[in-house]
Amino acid sequence: MESLSGIAAFVQAAEHLSFVAAGRALGISASAVGKSIARLEESVGARLFHRTTRRIALTEEGAAFYERCRRILDDLRDAEAMLSSTTRAPRGRLRVSVPTIGYRFLLPVIPEFRQRYPDIELDIDFNDRLVDIVEEGLDAAIRSGPLTDSSLMARRLGPFRFVLCASPSYLDRNGAPQFPKDLERHDCLRFRFPTSGKLQIWPLAEGEGVDPFRGPSPLTCNNMEALRGAAISGLGIAYMPDFLARDAVEAGLLRTVLDAYLADPGQFSILWPSNRLVSPRLRVFIDHMAETLFPKA
Repeated sequence: MESLSGIAAFVQAAEHLSFVAAGRALGISASAVGKSIARLEESVGARLFHRTTRRIALTEEGAAFYERCRRILDDLRDAEAMLSSTTRAPRGRLRVSVPTIGYRFLLPVIPEFRQRYPDIELDIDFNDRLVDIVEEGLDAAIRSGPLTDSSLMARRLGPFRFVLCASPSYLDRNGAPQFPKDLERHDCLRFRFPTSGKLQIWPLAEGEGVDPFRGPSPLTCNNMEALRGAAISGLGIAYMPDFLARDAVEAGLLRTVLDAYLADPGQFSILWPSNRLVSPRLRVFIDHMAETLFPKA
């Protein structure tokens, strides 16, 4: 197996897709980078890059190898950081997966985090699929719902609640529901979970026997932002997290209904691998999220 210097050259080339830029980052020539990677390819018995006169691109084997090598170098840097002086500021790249609508609660607290830890590079993946934190080389993930993976560590970030809301124009035309059973005569906008394909249930206190979905829904979709937009457009009543509806409610674009019957809170947590060293940059990120997201009244 090629030395760590060869792996470092490969990772830099993979990230920059350039031998010249990789050499600049490592303080060596592009030729030296190319020779080091050639030796690495010979050692592992696989071609890692497609090469043309103008550019390089990772092969399928190279992309898989890159993820492993990057993790190895990250672990080495984390181990070095743990042994360094406690006065040294956390640094390095932090890869975090967050639900698509998570930008609404996450981005407002990022400026303060960047001000406190300017040497940490955040790489945030906003998506709703079920990610394998360990397999995909992520440092952490923020997710809602029950925690089922015992191989992960978790810290609760705070609760949120769901609201039912509709535009003033829709409520003026159709009237506001006063009781859960009133939903049976309203247009209910449905959310379909992209991971399971199941439709979201609206848990309503004192709503036993009520089926608000007896009639066809004017819209079913797997994107909460689209559902919010449909409600603002007057298509019907939608069920969504309070942090998603908040600015529209404050602006008068949406009004909440049946608040007294919605008692099922949601919960976000931050998850990270239990078998990996918690790096200084991950530790301060976890602490900052726990302190600033979903502040308690």
